[in-house]
This record gives sequence, C-alpha cells and structure tokens, in this order.
Amino acid sequence: MKNAIYLVIACFFTALNLQSQEISDTKFGKGLINFTSKDSSFSVKFAPRMQFRSYTSWDYDGENYEDPEQSFLIRRARLKFDGWALTPKLKYKIELGLSSNDIGGGSVYTGNAPRYILDAVLKWNFYENFELWAGQTKLPGNIERVISSGNLQFIDRSILNSRFNIDRDIGIQLHHKINLGENFVIKEKFALSQGEGRNVNVGNIGGLQYTGRLEFLPFGEFIKKGDYIQADLEREPRPKLMVGAVYDFNDDAVKTRSNLGSYMLLENGEFYRTDISTIFVDAMLKYRGFSVMAEYANRDADEPLAMVQGETENSEYVVLVGNGLNVQASYLFKNNYEIAGRYSRNNYEEVTGVLDPEQYTLGISKYIVGHKLKIQSDVVYSTLNDLNDNIIWRAGFDFHF
Repeated sequence: MKNAIYLVIACFFTALNLQSQEISDTKFGKGLINFTSKDSSFSVKFAPRMQFRSYTSWDYDGENYEDPEQSFLIRRARLKFDGWALTPKLKYKIELGLSSNDIGGGSVYTGNAPRYILDAVLKWNFYENFELWAGQTKLPGNIERVISSGNLQFIDRSILNSRFNIDRDIGIQLHHKINLGENFVIKEKFALSQGEGRNVNVGNIGGLQYTGRLEFLPFGEFIKKGDYIQADLEREPRPKLMVGAVYDFNDDAVKTRSNLGSYMLLENGEFYRTDISTIFVDAMLKYRGFSVMAEYANRDADEPLAMVQGETENSEYVVLVGNGLNVQASYLFKNNYEIAGRYSRNNYEEVTGVLDPEQYTLGISKYIVGHKLKIQSDVVYSTLNDLNDNIIWRAGFDFHF
C-alpha cells in the first residue's frame, strides 16, 4: 500500500511539473496531461481512470430465491502514460494498476510483490506498415479481451473471456497492415512470448508461447478504430465489418489456462507440462448505431489431466479444455442511451469436472462523454448445467480523464 501511495505522489508531482511547461489539448477525455516538448523530442499523455461497480445477486435453491447479497467494488483504478520518443514512429505505453483486482495474485513467481504493471511496451514503426512491439502487453487474442476495459458496453466482459482469453504476456510482437484496392484491409499480428502471463520474473518455466491473428476488413477500416470499441459511438455511415481468427500455441505450458490459471506444481516438486492450443474466431459489425460482436473460443491440450507420480486418479490439476460462445448486439439512440443484449455459454470437456455456465445479459448505458464518462447497468441471468439459477444486478460508472 505504501508503494502505491508513493507512486500516486510521484505522478502528481510529474503532472505539476508538466503544467509549468507547454500543454496542449486539455479537453476532458483527452488525458489529464497532454504534452509535447518544445524541441519535439518526445510527447506524453497522462490519463488516470477508475471504474466503480455495485453488485446485487440472488441464488435459487431449487424452490425460492435466497436473500440478496450486495457488494461494492473499485473494479479498476489505473494510471496510463503513452506518447512517443524522438520520432512519432517510436511509441510507448505504460499502464499501472492500483485496485485490488489489478495488483492481486502476487506469488513467488512474481517476486511476492503486487502486480502493478499492466502494460510496459515500445512500438516501433520501422518500415511502411510494419510495427515491432517489445515489452509486456496484451497478446493478439480474442477481440473482447483486446478491447480496453474502458470501452465495454456491459459492466464486465463475458464468461467466454473470463475462462478462455490469453491476456497479457512479456515478449515481442510484429504487426502489419495490407491495403487491397480501395477498401479491403488485412491486418496480421504475430507474438512470441514467455507463456506464463504478466509480471513473472523467475525466468521461463515452461516453453514459449506463439500467437497469430489475422483480421479481414472487407469494407475498409472503422472510424476512430471502432472495431476495438464496443458500441457504435461514431454511427458508421456505411456498414463496417471485421472478421478475425487467432491460433495460439503454448509449448510445454505449466498453467491450467495456458498463460493464466494455476501453476501445475506436482507433489514431487516438478511442474506438469503439456502443449496447449487455443483458437478464436470473432467478428465486429457496425452500422448507424447498430453494433454486433460475436466470438467463438476453443482450448485443447495434449494431456489435459496432470499426473501425480504416474497416477491419473490422484491428479490435482486439469487443463480447462472446452469451448465457448459469446454473441452480443446493441443499438445506440441519438440521445446516447444504448440498450444491449448478450448470450454466452461455455462447454467444458468431461475430464475437467467443471459445470457448463450459461448467461443472458441485458444492459443499458448512458454515454455522457463517450466511454470516458458513462453510467451503466445490466441484469445477468445465469445457470450451471441448466441448474443452480442465479440473478445478478450490476451498476457502475467509468471516469477517464
């Protein structure tokens, strides 16, 4: 906690120092600080943000719904710095998390320290449409995960994303874009990463992780990168479509969800290793306030059941293999109210012993300054193997400088 306080104080004094110099573009939603040095040798944008959430849930015991349970949460509290150095072709991004959700999960593999760093990455546009990334950031996985948590149209992401996404990792990425004819665009993204998630500092325990994503935009690019923003805030005057496909291979993975989940540490002190592959197919469609996003995910492993001393019946860990589906659609009215619906279902393999969840979500949002200042609420109806009904009412707001 003390380190977090020091970090906030340091950021505050940095902001004060920049205020005494040349500052431009201070409009709300463009960053608390938006600064370019007088000699044009660097730029920096400092943009803190927070998300407040409240949850009320009712469980069904087979006959009646039980008394509701309530909770309040600072879901995210983050400090984001980005800009360029020496040339606009060399960009950087640093994002730090301060909430319990952001920094939780410290272990011996992360130096027993809070996991403050979300992103720390350099992006170098070294030739035409080629861009090389190096550092820690999101892997080019399913679209829902790569979309910023600040650009969501529901209170949180789907159950597909919570169990199948490949999140952040440390390594290098190569991004490229091809323009075919007047409108058709193809984007290629490839990543080579450590394979064990963010902030791991004990070296590579398993093998490396390889990720490739292809995107096809047959009607041209979305306005203001709208393919990675939920809700059609720009009201695309022409139909825009993005279709993507991802293949991810984690060689000798040591975690139950590829680079996420629990480490598979056996009783003999050795790590259980198995090859894990993940496939995503997704799409985003927008037109005049209408928005549709769909995703399919599949995870497989060579040997999903970890063996302890050669006996599978005593296995403590199992890779969460299976598949998931998520479909959501929305319409944004001219007064910037949006109504959205979502259907999500995960189907796990029998070997996992995990029940299959299914969710129906109905949400409403009011965008005051786009995603930078918004109020949201949704109702989620969930079942497990068509049993154990649960209803959750969620509400919250986003505030982004």
